Amino acid sequence: MNDTARVIDAMMGYYAGDPRRINHFLKVYGFAKAIGEMEKLSADMQDTLELAAVTHDIGIKNSELKFGSSAGGYQQTEGPPEARKLLSALGIDGQRIDRVCWLIAHHHTYNNIKDPDYQILVEADFLVNAYEDELSPSAVDSVRRKVFKTATGLLYLDRLYPAG
Repeated sequence: MNDTARVIDAMMGYYAGDPRRINHFLKVYGFAKAIGEMEKLSADMQDTLELAAVTHDIGIKNSELKFGSSAGGYQQTEGPPEARKLLSALGIDGQRIDRVCWLIAHHHTYNNIKDPDYQILVEADFLVNAYEDELSPSAVDSVRRKVFKTATGLLYLDRLYPAG
């Protein structure tokens, strides 16, 4: 079994009884995997992106317990320690864990995105959130202009929400 499958299994255990959270990370993973492959990421960066996509919202549970909120800032703070515990227990390489934790700590920060794995994680999360949060056409258009940069991410966004 590969690392991504083991992390998906562990995350399903982590969020057992919460189908909304499980479905969310699986959808983000699906978009991130497809975008990363279409954008021809290196195998190492692709693997890291996939682990980050699966674990990106791991901080929600503690955010809600501690602060009564799943706001992005709380997720970015609470997520990395939880991800580090989960990934370490599965024997994931320390450098990979560091990068996944960094991505989790920034996945709701949309300025100064320079690295392809970071860009793709943000785009994949937005593709899912636009639907789940029922974003208005004007909000989707704003995100299209301000956040999306990859050709594949833009293609998928336009297929889901054709610019009007």
